Amino acid sequence: MLSTQDIKIIQSTVPVLEVHGNEITRRFYELLFEHHPELLHIFNHANQSQGKQQAALAAMVYAAAKYIDRLETVLPAVTQVAHKHRSLGVKPEHYPIVGKYLLLAIKDVLGEAATDEIIEAWGNAYQVIANVFIQMEAKMYEEASDQPGGWEGFRAFEVIKTVDESDIIRSFYLRPADQSPLAPFEPGQYISVKVEIPGDSYTQIRQYSLSDAPGLPHYRISVKKESARADSPAGRVSSYLHDQIHAGDTLWLSAPAGDFKLEIQDDRPLVLIGGGIGITPLISMLQAELASGAERDITFIHAAQHMKVQALGPQIRHLEQEHDRLSAYFCYSDPQSEDEGYDRTGRVDQDWLAEVVQTTDAHFYFCGPTLFMKSLRSMLLDWGVQEHDLHYEFFGPKEQL
Repeated sequence: MLSTQDIKIIQSTVPVLEVHGNEITRRFYELLFEHHPELLHIFNHANQSQGKQQAALAAMVYAAAKYIDRLETVLPAVTQVAHKHRSLGVKPEHYPIVGKYLLLAIKDVLGEAATDEIIEAWGNAYQVIANVFIQMEAKMYEEASDQPGGWEGFRAFEVIKTVDESDIIRSFYLRPADQSPLAPFEPGQYISVKVEIPGDSYTQIRQYSLSDAPGLPHYRISVKKESARADSPAGRVSSYLHDQIHAGDTLWLSAPAGDFKLEIQDDRPLVLIGGGIGITPLISMLQAELASGAERDITFIHAAQHMKVQALGPQIRHLEQEHDRLSAYFCYSDPQSEDEGYDRTGRVDQDWLAEVVQTTDAHFYFCGPTLFMKSLRSMLLDWGVQEHDLHYEFFGPKEQL
């Protein structure tokens, strides 16, 4: 437990963290990788280069300081990060290393303002928070390895087939290379894929949502090939998977993780809204819900640029034909002349949502690019949907909506 004095000191640093948080976390990662380059085997290099990881850590440090006397307030965020850590292979011995360089970064950035009293208080606070992560992750490691078909660390999987779902998205069907049982997963969860790309000094790990129904003898991931843009290079791992991995090859996977899970017991209507590749966890949820025997109505909305880049459209339409309680809508922001079978031109907006969903008393699950989710969350709240009925997943470090 933290002393009252430590809590007061930590809370006094909140305004400073609001201003200097990103600078502190940038310096932290510089120091960390300078002294422990082996940790580059764990961290997502793309998120580092784009500043996403630094921003996410800054937001978490700020929240921890703000709610240091009520850490239960940030428990949902801690749980999400703990799932990521377990899927990446973060272990208890990593936490003292992180703590050391976080405190050094605070001192480097704040200079004389980071008094011995402040550094000591933050050291105590970090240990409390680290212990929460360590205990939570220990339980997650145990659950992942002890479940039927479970395992620890990374396990070899054979690619049994690949399917091009669109011009930019390919599905990989995976089964254990040793033919042993496959661990179950909950719809919405993801696995980590670890690859060693020729020419790279460090392994690369990426998380991909499981995009098929639970209970099958295989896993499926559907991967978008990330092209280079003005603000970011081409996706290193997605390009490798698309260009180099074929049926018969081996990929190394973590056990399923994540707390973005479908609440099957609720009998209110279910609304699933995906933007682009954000469809992947939602189609797993859709299949699980349709197989559950429940009777609640389902609205499935997928927003994409046009048909050539939309994934899994035929599968969704097939499910819609088979199940009367499912209504599916495709929204194309930039439809092409040859496109057909879509329901709306333009972007998802509040008036159209109200027209097709017809009720705010429902569970809304959504996933997609951050700007898409920010806009969607705002319009749903403005429409009158309750905050506790909004469920969403980030691809990459958790951000603020």
